Amino acid sequence: MVLQEGDKAPDFHLPRDGGGEVTLASFRGRKLVLYAYPKDDTTGCTQEAIDFNRLRRDFAACDTEIVGVSPDPAKRHDRFKQKHELGLTLLADESQILANAYGIWVEKSMYGRKFMGIERSTFLIDAQGRIARIWRKVKVAGHAEEVLAAARAL
Repeated sequence: MVLQEGDKAPDFHLPRDGGGEVTLASFRGRKLVLYAYPKDDTTGCTQEAIDFNRLRRDFAACDTEIVGVSPDPAKRHDRFKQKHELGLTLLADESQILANAYGIWVEKSMYGRKFMGIERSTFLIDAQGRIARIWRKVKVAGHAEEVLAAARAL
């Protein structure tokens, strides 16, 4: 089943950078930008994280949290955050639990080789835990600004 706008967002319980765990329920009453990216410290993923990080205050002003998720382990997230001075939360989905629940663990192809990986996607979840907007196959340039405009309008 493919998630649609208006659906209840699937719950998750994942380890986070810096230790501890995060659940969807911990954001109840606030909007959440959940952005999924393939790998820490790659060109597009780094730029996307920097773009969302740069707009953190603007998202906070419209009562919206930002959380990134990738299959990388939490310790790798720690290094990634430190290297790029990121202040947003990063979740480790090493077992692809969230990726499968959100339908973003997909077959990909690079240089003729097929493999499974995360489809760069973003979900804007409203304060009641419903999916307000979905962006799939995200192009990084201008994406964080587009998500911010949607969060402000919600």
